[in-house]
Amino acid sequence: MLTWKNPLKTLLSSSSITPNPSSPFPICSISPKPTKTSLKSLHLSPQPTITTTDCGLKFREKILYLQALKINPTKALQQNPHLRSATLDTIKSVEVCLFSMGIERSAIGRILDMHPQLLTSDPYTDLYPIFDFLLNDVVIPFHDIRKSIIRCPRILVCSVEDQLKPTFQFLKEFGFVGQNRITCQTTVLLVSSVELTLNPKIDYMLSLGFERDDVVNMVLRSPGLLTFSIEKNFRPKVEYFLIEMHGDIGELKKFPQYFSFSLEGKIKPRHRLLVEHGFTLSLSEMLKVSDGEFHARLIEMRLRLLEDKQL
Repeated sequence: MLTWKNPLKTLLSSSSITPNPSSPFPICSISPKPTKTSLKSLHLSPQPTITTTDCGLKFREKILYLQALKINPTKALQQNPHLRSATLDTIKSVEVCLFSMGIERSAIGRILDMHPQLLTSDPYTDLYPIFDFLLNDVVIPFHDIRKSIIRCPRILVCSVEDQLKPTFQFLKEFGFVGQNRITCQTTVLLVSSVELTLNPKIDYMLSLGFERDDVVNMVLRSPGLLTFSIEKNFRPKVEYFLIEMHGDIGELKKFPQYFSFSLEGKIKPRHRLLVEHGFTLSLSEMLKVSDGEFHARLIEMRLRLLEDKQL
């Protein structure tokens, strides 16, 4: 008994997806393999060649959507391979989630370009728990959630249970409570590892001779201290202050904001100008004012010196 085979089914089953070596994106095309049985022998009319599949069209639609958000498709696909198989609706649901928290589309594009893994996340299991934590545990007002995320997009790829809650508990015990509580300005601290980032910086400040209460007060006055690198920020600035400026470590306790100023761009140039003219200023007087105000003060000090000499 002879079995009749559907020639169109045979045609589709023999198709293939041809990769393009010069492009990160696949080109989906149907190219039937030659068979011994011709369509003519089966008394069927020739069928038009299919050059594009639904797969290719949907993939192209995703690429256009990413480009509309100003997301680099090549980088996104390299860093998130799951993006190839994700549906466009899945990706759009992430944008809808972020938009619902007050984040505008331009900022959403920057965030997703920075962290492409978010493109295939599930808003209900991956993102809304983070917003719930910020709103109810940290008690960030809803209208400030946008600021928290824009200042620190990395928070969206952190685990609530493994990262955010342990760090938040550590910060509260350290002193970030009451009027010093975590706000949209300081949520960046929540993404830091207690063991690998926060404790080493606290230990370094203690090694300079500060008491723990001093360190706590310094950090609460200038929370950015916990975000600075020991090797690239703390150590070179401490060495310059103690060796070149002959400073007293106690002055750093009074003005911890010293570490937030550029060593090469502001601290060294201003200090050298003061030394050149034989003047001294406290750290706050030297650094808190603008360049214009600093130079005006320098001129005033020089004029006063000339007046004193004439007397």
